[in-house]
Formats: sequence, structure tokens, C-alpha cells
Amino acid sequence: MARQRIFVAGHNGMVGSALVRQLQKNPNVELVTRSRSELNLLDQATVQQFFQDQNLDQVYLAAAKVGGIHANNTYPAEFIYENLMMECNIIHAAHLAGVQKLLFLGSSCIYPKMAEQPMKEEALLTGTLEPTNEPYAIAKIAGIKLCESYNRQYGRDYRSVMPTNLYGQNDNFHLENSHVIPAMMRRFHEARTTGSDSTVVWGSGKPMREFLHVDDMAAASVYVMNLETETYEANTQPTLSHINVGTGLDCTIRELAQTMKAVTGFEGDLVFDSSKPDGAPRKLMDVSRLKALGWEASISLEDGLRQTYDWFLKHQEELRG
Repeated sequence: MARQRIFVAGHNGMVGSALVRQLQKNPNVELVTRSRSELNLLDQATVQQFFQDQNLDQVYLAAAKVGGIHANNTYPAEFIYENLMMECNIIHAAHLAGVQKLLFLGSSCIYPKMAEQPMKEEALLTGTLEPTNEPYAIAKIAGIKLCESYNRQYGRDYRSVMPTNLYGQNDNFHLENSHVIPAMMRRFHEARTTGSDSTVVWGSGKPMREFLHVDDMAAASVYVMNLETETYEANTQPTLSHINVGTGLDCTIRELAQTMKAVTGFEGDLVFDSSKPDGAPRKLMDVSRLKALGWEASISLEDGLRQTYDWFLKHQEELRG
């Protein structure tokens, strides 16, 4: 097999670094990466010159400006501008340079706030988005439509995958600005190490959420990228080119907290603070299309949490803040 030059945009992030680990397993892959200081993805001319110089075979577009509810609410202009610019610059430059295969990584927030559960790919653009992250979601929807448009007009093979809630190594473990799993993991760890009798879990514990280990996400991404075109197109259509990636299973936040308690070794009580918002009662992805294509997640939530906690323990000094 001929050696392939593959560019992972955003290789230092949680998803990008997982893609790098996955792709490194293939001896026929020559990875191409650039840090933010080496390549400014917001600069159109610089990105186009990079693509012209590199002779790439595939591109994984994992670069994104991401954050929790607080960050999305505080910096909506940066979230829509930077994500739109990165997508436009990379996808257009890939096309100009003759790169035929690209995979765009989106987010489950593309679906309407009140989408029927589990959320099918067909739910896209059928209702109003969650207001707190609407600018980010619109940028991600634009990325899907960019890929569809270049496929339709120029015959490119640009695909999109939409992951559910991700967790794993290289996540953001900030107590206030991170997502539920890393924030809970750090809070439980600190409660255990300080000998606290109890720790607080935000909300009632009743909402249901789906979680996917980032290594499963990377494996699914590589799998979808390398599907034969006929197989991929048989399970999508020109105006529905994205595929959900998840486990197809969810749990309550209370069940997550109980599993986290076992993983971290915290022996105190769980106190659910119902004054904190619960968010949507349920967010589950319909992954039947991905299963029909032959891929299923393999890392259980407990195993994934244990792997993540092991990584956290080894890196906790550098994660302080």
C-alpha cells in the first residue's frame, strides 16, 4: 500500500491527539501536524500556501475553538468567527490543492434543542438550537454544509462525523470551565485526597447523557474516512452527509456520579444541588447509521473513566488551574 500523507488539524486537542494515536498504528501513514504557532488556521493565505506545499492525501479537521456554557455565553463572537474561519480556510484550501478526502468533526449541539430522542441525522435544521451555544452550533452546521457543497459541485469526498459528549486523556479538567466528566472527576479526586465527607454534584442527577471515550471517537473517524465511497454514500445522501458517532447508550447523571465515585475511590456522600440547572432531560444520539456501516464503540463507560483517571493522576500537576 502506498504511503499516505495525512494532515490532522488541531492535533494538540483532545480529539486531535486521539486521532494522532490512532493513525500512528498504521505504518503506511505519514502524519503531518502543525502547532498554532507554526500555522495560523485563521489566515487564509497562509493555509492555502501550506496545502499547496504539502501534497496531502487526507485531512482530518479536528481544529476548533471549544468551551463550556460559560465560555460560549461570554465569547459568542469568537466562537462563531474562529470556527467559521478555520473550516472555510481548511476545506477551501484542501479543494484548491486537489485533496480528495477530508473528514470534518462536528458536535451533537448541531441538533435542535427539542429534537426527538434519540437524535437522528435527519433532525438537522428542523428546529431552534440551544441558545447558549447557538453561535458554535451554527459554525459546525456550516462545516457540514461546506463539505456537502464541495462534494456536490466539485465531486470531492468530504465527510462529516458528529460525536456525542466526549471524554478522555487531554481533556480540560478545569473545575468551572470544563464539561461534566472532567469537572466531576477532579472534584471527586480532590474530595478524596482532602478526606471530605461529601461532594456536590450539580443538578438533580436525573438528566440522561451519553458519553463516548475519545479513543473510540478517533477509531470511528478513521473507519468512516476509509470506507469505500459506494458504501458510505449508500448510507448517506447528498444533503445528509454527516454521521452520528456515539455508544447508543446513556445513563443518568446520578449513575455517572456513582460510577465516578467507584473509579476515584471517593467514599463520602453525594449531595445533589438541585438549585443548579439540569439542562435538557435527555441527549442521546441515534447511531443506527454508523452500526449499519459496521462500526460500534468498544470502550465501556467504567473502563473509559478508569483509563481517564489513570491519565489524570499522572498529569495532575500540569492540570492545576
